[in-house]
Amino acid sequence: MTDSLLDNLVAGIDAVLPDAASLRRSIHADPHIGGDEMDTRDALTQSMDWLDWLPVAETGAYARFGPDGPAVGLRAELDALPITEATGVEWASQRRGIMHACGHDVHMAALWAVVTAARGLDLPVAMVPLLQPREEDNPPGATDVVASGVLEDVDVQAMVGVHVQPQVEKGVVSTGAGAVNAAFDSFEITVRGRGGHGAYPHTALDPITVLSSIVTGLGELPMRVVNPIHPSVVSVGTFQAGTAANVIAETATCTGSIRTFHEADRVALHEAIARLAEGTALARGATATATFVRGGPALVNHPELSQRADLLLTGLEVPVATVPFRSCGSDDFSEYGQVVPSLMSFIGVGSDGGVGLHHPKFLPGRGALRLAAVALAVNYVAAADLLRA
Repeated sequence: MTDSLLDNLVAGIDAVLPDAASLRRSIHADPHIGGDEMDTRDALTQSMDWLDWLPVAETGAYARFGPDGPAVGLRAELDALPITEATGVEWASQRRGIMHACGHDVHMAALWAVVTAARGLDLPVAMVPLLQPREEDNPPGATDVVASGVLEDVDVQAMVGVHVQPQVEKGVVSTGAGAVNAAFDSFEITVRGRGGHGAYPHTALDPITVLSSIVTGLGELPMRVVNPIHPSVVSVGTFQAGTAANVIAETATCTGSIRTFHEADRVALHEAIARLAEGTALARGATATATFVRGGPALVNHPELSQRADLLLTGLEVPVATVPFRSCGSDDFSEYGQVVPSLMSFIGVGSDGGVGLHHPKFLPGRGALRLAAVALAVNYVAAADLLRA
């Protein structure tokens, strides 16, 4: 049953691949950021109008088809990024400053291909395609999906997904049991000083120099607070202050992210960042506040799901990474693994000239779309087998 089902799904994917590629180009040309994905969602639901779609997490949607009983959820992300595209292709983003630079357009088209290939097949376990919003935001969309109770309502007992990954060799799929992505949190630090004239710094209290010292210290925290064999990263992404070259600002603010694999490290870094900010500011006569937004947990692949998927991929002669890809990247798909067995497969697209995720020139080709669809079909079959075991 497993082999014939997978063969039928792959044959169906190949039959609809030109249409999937066309859909991908359409989605890529009209991207929408988190919270504004309604047009993208509607384009996908209309392309699968034989399903009864229901809303979830404000701008997302889900459907179910197949037999009664347990179901496997297939996730694809709807949102794009605030990046100006520089690929130069004819179907580049028509919305300046917004781009599918993380491969979500590929994931959506792959989901469409798998669902379309599955239409009319005698499925052993129901499929639940999930069009999830706000993967790039914090708090993320998956949190709202889980909280909504939808997974329980449609009896989802396993979740699967795929993600293109330039750091995996082109044409290779990486699964890997255990933690494959880090937990993600964001922070904001605001320093308050005393504004004044740039010519008279002794009459003011410059928050920019204070915050600069804090930012320098943030890079050193993981190696001094976290066990050195535990991966962890603190990165500053924005720094905002001042209005003119000859004016000392009143405040300075930075924002950044925290990536960890262990809950104790997560807690320790939150405390250390707040302590560093407040202490550094106090030593300079200023004040500082640090606030945190807790994101998703580490993404953990279910061991048996991973093993089953690897065997199926090998049977299709799809290369499987001998050393599974793991990184301090994060994905809110991790939320699903907190409630049901889950599996994320990384689709190797290679790094052409150093272009990677979130780059203005990132643009996986049609081969990545087919591989993503095949891997998603494999993950569904692996999960169906697990649920029926």
